[in-house]
Amino acid sequence: MANLMANSETSSSAASNSAVRTVLITGASSGIGAELAKLFAKDGYNLVLVADNEAGLRTIATQLERQYNPNRFTLIVKDLAKPGAPDELHREILEKGITVNVLVNDAGFGEYGLFIETDLQRELAVIQLNVITLVHLTKLFLREMIARGEGRILQLASVASKAPAPLLAVYGATKSFVLSFTDALINELKDTGVTMTALMPGATDTNFFNAAGAANTRVAASSLADPAVVAKDGYEALMRGDGRVVSGFMNQVQTALAAVIPDGVLAAAQRAQFEEAHSGASGESNPGTPSSEVYSGQSHENNDKV
Repeated sequence: MANLMANSETSSSAASNSAVRTVLITGASSGIGAELAKLFAKDGYNLVLVADNEAGLRTIATQLERQYNPNRFTLIVKDLAKPGAPDELHREILEKGITVNVLVNDAGFGEYGLFIETDLQRELAVIQLNVITLVHLTKLFLREMIARGEGRILQLASVASKAPAPLLAVYGATKSFVLSFTDALINELKDTGVTMTALMPGATDTNFFNAAGAANTRVAASSLADPAVVAKDGYEALMRGDGRVVSGFMNQVQTALAAVIPDGVLAAAQRAQFEEAHSGASGESNPGTPSSEVYSGQSHENNDKV
């Protein structure tokens, strides 16, 4: 399968202006990634959009052309859950002569269910995409940013980074890794001219729950965040150079509480939210618990592949 799907450029003078900057967004065909693409396009960035959902990429590309007419954008169809994909993507970017000024690692997914019952290969793919691909792409593009003395990276963490996640155990652990990894690199990047930001959304209105097999859970039926609002929070924090941003006031409160509530209590509250809505005495979620909105709006690169 050809990985490079499309590359369209305008002949406007801005397209040849060296001040025009380029953002690379993974998981760009839907959800938070697609909303971030709109924000970057609105601010005049050249776009490199990556996903393995070709139809979704074409849809967002059509919207961006109609609304913002980007100077240049490149669409790359690639399954980033495959081990060789990061190197392939980096090589394609270099061959196109593109300098990536901003990297957005948005692609990711989860697998719902009891760990002893879930599919091992899917969970290994969760780790591959959410952790290994994210680290790999960060390494490749961060080195170039450091050499230039400028750049920004946005990492998709989650409110789930701060608490155990029964019934999404592997996904939650990957998000804890992303936050810890980002915090460590923020320290290493001092005085380099490069900034890194962790975006921590709660439950968001995307295809995440369907892709994870969690569509019938209490949290999926609760009030979900607008991905456009989440993207705006992340975009503004990235541009300010903030180290992290928790999207949504209640999520900010819950994240603060998670720092003082015992992990066992948090795990029980999380599990209650992720039980199926028809189980137990009541299918209603309790917005007062620290776990009421803890999962980010990412989709599976192999299952409505972002």
